[in-house]
Amino acid sequence: MAEGALGTRQEGRAAAIGRGRSAWRQFTRNRAGIIGLAIIACFLLIGVLAPLLAPHDPYEVEFDRGLEGPRRSTPLGRDELGRDMLSRIIYGARLSLVIGVIAVAIGVGVGVPLGALSGYYGGVFDLLVQRAVDIMLAFPGILLAIVIVAVLGVGLTQAMLAIGIVSIPVYARLVRGQTLSLREQEFVDAARALGAGTSRVIARHILPNTLAVIIVQSSLQVASAILSAAALGFLGLGAQPPAAEWGAMLSAARQYLRLAPHAVAFPGLAIMITVLGFNLLGDGLRDALDPRLKM
Repeated sequence: MAEGALGTRQEGRAAAIGRGRSAWRQFTRNRAGIIGLAIIACFLLIGVLAPLLAPHDPYEVEFDRGLEGPRRSTPLGRDELGRDMLSRIIYGARLSLVIGVIAVAIGVGVGVPLGALSGYYGGVFDLLVQRAVDIMLAFPGILLAIVIVAVLGVGLTQAMLAIGIVSIPVYARLVRGQTLSLREQEFVDAARALGAGTSRVIARHILPNTLAVIIVQSSLQVASAILSAAALGFLGLGAQPPAAEWGAMLSAARQYLRLAPHAVAFPGLAIMITVLGFNLLGDGLRDALDPRLKM
């Protein structure tokens, strides 16, 4: 029996590897997805190597050169305090990506198990969880984030926590729907018949089969989190000066839009390109991981 179980596990691993290779081949055929992956990889590399790539100190102030236009030494110009825009945008890539990843990690870490338990158990527990989810989804995401920041206090950490909390109901509703379908499948019934407990059934049989939709949703949710962080920073509720955060940079430069449009254009362009990259990646992953789209 032990040999049979070992053989079954090896066959399962081989099948998973085969599915992964097939999904990767499907993904590489999607040009938009590859472009999105290249954009994200570029920004990740910029964020990691920010101290090496930034030509100047992003926090060095030169008041006499405030709002200076693009020059050879400062290709993207300077902000209202004379700080190098290129250096600040490079450091802002690190900050924005960290915000997006941490916020999504909070949403996944709480929303996925909550949705799986809600869908698996049903009953009163499911009713209470889904009514709480309905209440949270009744508010626009950015408005709910503003309320949470107002309660927790202003700051980067509070902004990440608020954006993460806002994403919890999205994952809870998504995983619950998948779980309701999967719990009626034959392989789940077989696992229960063999004596598998609830935690084992959810961890070994249900959650792995929801992984594809979670990955796709997470790639799109990172883009949403970056936008929300930029919006909170623009409103002065996120990263605080002198942090090099794209939304905060937009907020500080908006009053100089006519005098120095470069101070607004470049941070906005960085946000747009990053969000576009994650959206393209999410579309590519959806096409590769959804079996209904492989034809």
